[in-house]
Amino acid sequence: MATTEPITFADESKRDIVQAMRRGAASKCPACGQGKLYTSYLKVTHACPNCGEEMHHHRADDAPPYFTMIIVCHFIVAGVMMVEEYFHPNYWLHIAMWFPLTIGMSLWLLPRIKGALVGLQWALRMHGFGGRDSLDPAAPAPEPRPANEAS
Repeated sequence: MATTEPITFADESKRDIVQAMRRGAASKCPACGQGKLYTSYLKVTHACPNCGEEMHHHRADDAPPYFTMIIVCHFIVAGVMMVEEYFHPNYWLHIAMWFPLTIGMSLWLLPRIKGALVGLQWALRMHGFGGRDSLDPAAPAPEPRPANEAS
């Protein structure tokens, strides 16, 4: 009976997930940590200007706004409840205080969360970051090789 060897692909080196997410959260390329991740506020660059890693195939979609809302709302709701309990301010003061804070926190946090998610996708080789986009049937598959074969 023949034994089956696990099949690996040419570039299967392990990628550090935490480092990639930190680099992405800092708006840097998750691969090299030097190039800019964004060309504008939330538009991910086509490819890293430093190392050439392609970034255009990321699929962050609705996850960054969702995580941003969860984080911001936990802080804002807790703050509103605490201020109301201890100080009982007028409603206009609540609006004047919490509305700008909510907008500011959301705008500051959103690109950092999106960058971290792009970094996570890169580290896990999701959506084409591993050399082939599984959702693109026209993309050629890499040549498999046995796992025990030296690089």
